[in-house]
Amino acid sequence: MRSRTPDRLCAEAVDLARAAAEEAALPGTVGEHIDAVADGDRVVTHLFACNEPGYRGWRWGVTVARASRAKIVTLDETVLLPGPDALLAPEWVPWSERLRPGDMGPGDLLPTEADDLRLEPGFSGDDAPPPNSAVAEGMAAEVADTEEATVLPGSPAIQPAPDRGGIAAVAEELGMRRARVLSRYGLHIAADRWEEAYGAKTPMAQAAPATCMTCGFLTPLTGSLRQAFGVCANEFAPADGRVVSLAYGCGAHSEAAVMPKPPRPAAPVVDETVVEPLALRPERDGGSVEETGPAEELGHS
Repeated sequence: MRSRTPDRLCAEAVDLARAAAEEAALPGTVGEHIDAVADGDRVVTHLFACNEPGYRGWRWGVTVARASRAKIVTLDETVLLPGPDALLAPEWVPWSERLRPGDMGPGDLLPTEADDLRLEPGFSGDDAPPPNSAVAEGMAAEVADTEEATVLPGSPAIQPAPDRGGIAAVAEELGMRRARVLSRYGLHIAADRWEEAYGAKTPMAQAAPATCMTCGFLTPLTGSLRQAFGVCANEFAPADGRVVSLAYGCGAHSEAAVMPKPPRPAAPVVDETVVEPLALRPERDGGSVEETGPAEELGHS
C-alpha cells in the first residue's frame, strides 16, 4: 500500500533531484521546487516548475528512492509531466472520424467497418433451402420434370437443383449481387446532406424562378430517392452533375423567362400623294407677294 507520508531522506534529496532535472532539461528551464509526492515506501517524486517556452503548466518529475535500512538515496527516473493547468495537445481522434468529404485522393482506400450503420446486408447467396425441407423436395420434383436435369437414383429429396433457376444466378445477371446495400439510416443521412447543399432553403433556390421539379434538365434518380431528388444535367447551372432536391432551383431553369428580342425598327412610310405647286399673286396694297392655293385661284378667277 502506498505511504501517504514521504520518506524523510528521500524528501530531503531536493538537490539530487534538481541536478537530475537540469541534466535532462535545457539550461535555465528548471524552475522552483513545487512539491514532493510519496509514490510508495521510500519512493518520492520531486516536482519542479518547467520554464521552457511552449510547456506552460508542465513540471519536471524526478523520482528518487532508497533501499530498506539504507541511508543513500538513489535516482530512479526523470520525466516531464503535465500539471493541472498544462497546455495539452487535443485528444487523439481516429482517422475514420477525422475524414471529411473531399479528403480522398487518387489511390486512397477507404474501408468500411463491418457494422457500418449506413449499410445493411444485401444478397448473401445462401438461397439453398435445407436438404430435408419441403421446399427442397419440391425443387427436386421440378428438376425431374426438366429436360436438362440430372436425375439420381433414390429419394426426390436428394435430386440437385439446377443453377439456372437459383436466385444467385438471377441476381448476378441483373447486377444486384452486392454483399451490402444502403440502409434506411444511410438513405436518411445522405438525403439530409443533399438537402442542405442543394435544397429549398439555399439562397440560390430562394431567388430561382421555378423549382427543379419542372426543369427539363433534371434527371430523376431511381428507387425511393426519386420522390425527392434528381441529378442536374445543365452545364451552365451551379449544380451541374450534383444531386439536387426537387425543391431546389436556379436561374438556369429550362423554362426561365426568354430573353426579349431587340426591337425592330418600323418600316419606312412612302407618301405617294400628289403635291400640287403653290400659286403666287401680288398683294393689292403693296408690292409684296403672298402664297395662294389652287382653290383660291379658282375662286378669284
